[in-house]
Formats: sequence, structure tokens, C-alpha cells
Amino acid sequence: MRHLIIVTILWAFSFSLIGEYLAGKVDSDFAVLLRVLIAAAVFLPFTVWRGLPARLVAGFWLAGALQFGVTYLCLYRSFSVLTVPEVLLFTVLTPIYVTLLDDALARRFNRWALLAAAVAVGGGIIIRFQPLEGEYLTGFLLLQLANLTFAAGQVLCRRLLQQYPVSQPLHRFFGHFFLGALLLALPSYLIFGNPERLPHTAMQWGVLVYMGLFATALGMYWWVKGSTRVSAGTLAIMNELHVPAGLLVNVLIWNRDADLPRLALGGTVILASLWVNRWGRQRLPAPAAS
Repeated sequence: MRHLIIVTILWAFSFSLIGEYLAGKVDSDFAVLLRVLIAAAVFLPFTVWRGLPARLVAGFWLAGALQFGVTYLCLYRSFSVLTVPEVLLFTVLTPIYVTLLDDALARRFNRWALLAAAVAVGGGIIIRFQPLEGEYLTGFLLLQLANLTFAAGQVLCRRLLQQYPVSQPLHRFFGHFFLGALLLALPSYLIFGNPERLPHTAMQWGVLVYMGLFATALGMYWWVKGSTRVSAGTLAIMNELHVPAGLLVNVLIWNRDADLPRLALGGTVILASLWVNRWGRQRLPAPAAS
């Protein structure tokens, strides 16, 4: 659990750092590519290439392409049309995607996840509601794709590590995750990137290096490692905590004129959705003995 808590704190700052120093200033495809390259450079020296189950390696490449490639390419693009609070708001459904995907792979359906989703969306509406139209709708759809692929990558990594236990520690093959991410990040920059919008200040380079080392390399590693030590329900709950944490960071450091009572009420409702999700999972019948 402590791994997930540490990463939640790291990612709470990441949203605001992207919104304040990178969005609209640095090419989004380059930002994603540099983060992946830095993270890959951290793990590749430790990476083993033989003696691992082929499906485990292929699965990690796929998870990297989904969870960092698709997710972060969509996330960075959303910052061009949305504010930081709006981005955080539209990620509230990620834990529900985690729950539903995990249930689908286990061939069961959890109606409590849908109720928790409705409660979480209600909290998001309280915090910040605007009609979904124009670029606002585009940002919403981009983030739903990002949420879905981020959830899919988490569930895939967790199940792969459960199904293919190996003697090698996770850091010896986690580099494959970022190689999978490069499959999308590199061609995306070569096709859509704008070389004229590379970082031009020490602050922008510093933010990207910080994001690559901590939010990406260590953050993703700790998140995957932590996901194997908790239930799928707890993993889903931890996915939600970055919303109030990220909003709190954004308010306290960069947006002090925000409506704090409204934020507090909406955050409370979101936290209540976590309780609904957890309580509902506890009420599910235990699997029948074979």
C-alpha cells in the first residue's frame, strides 16, 4: 500500500507541473517521448532478455504501449483544451474502469462499481460543472480514452505478475514496459511532433527530467509493484485518490482563488464513492470452491 500512496503524492504534483510549465509551451509528443526515454534509460541496464516467459514480456510491452503510450499521448493533448482541475475531474472514472476490466477478466459483474461511478461523477459535477461542448468535449473524450488504457495497463500488469511468477525481481524486466511505450511515443513524435516547440527554459527541462525520473520511472515501477500487493478493489480506490490530492496541490500552490467549500464538498462525495466501491466489493459472494 505504501508504494501506491507515495506514487499518488508524486502524481498529485505532476498534473499541476504539466499544466503550469509544459502545456501549450512544449510539444506534447516530445514531452512524452523524453519521459519514456529517461525511464527506459533507468531500467534498461538491469533488464534481462532471456529466461522470461514470452507472454510475460509481450504483455509488458503491450501494457507499456497502453498505459504510457496511449494514455500519456492523450493526457498531454487534453491539457491544450482543459485546465488542470478539469483534467483531474475527468479522470474520476479510472478506478471504475479498473474494477470493470478486472471483473470482466474474472467473468463476473459488479453492480456496485456502477453505483460508485455515479457517486464519483456527482462529486466531480459539484467541483466543476460546465456544459460539454466544443473543445471541452474533445478534452473529455481524450481523457476517457486515457483513463481506459491506463486502467487496462494496470490490470494487465497485475494479472501477468500473478499468472507468471518468476525468480527475477520486477526491476530486472520492467524495462520491457518502457520499450513498449516507445513503440508509440517515438513514431508519434516523428509524425506529429513540432521541433520548434522544444523546451527552451531551464525550468521546462527540469520539470521534464523530474517527470521522467520520478513520476514516470519510479512512479510506474512502484505503482505496478504495489498493485500486486493489494486487491483489485483497493487498486481501484487508490486510482481515485489522486483527484482530491491533485486538486489540493493545484489550489494551494497555483490557484488560491478556487471555491474551497465547493472543492471540499465535491472531494467528500468522491471519497464517499470510494467507500461505496469498497463496501460493495465486500458484499460480493465469495468464489465457489472448485
